[in-house]
Amino acid sequence: MKNTSKITLALAVIGTAAIVVYAARTIKSKRRLIKVSDEGYETAADILYPGKISNGKELHYGPVIPG
Repeated sequence: MKNTSKITLALAVIGTAAIVVYAARTIKSKRRLIKVSDEGYETAADILYPGKISNGKELHYGPVIPG
């Protein structure tokens, strides 16, 4: 095989793998959203992914003093 055909084959394999991964993630997220909407839950990120979102601030209950 020539080098150009090897490179073309490698690019085709990488492209196909990327498309498969993208499709799998899209299908998985759509199924999750459909399940959540059927059950009547909220689709907010903090409800769907508890503990995954962290912006460095702790949740604060009570009065907030500005400043």
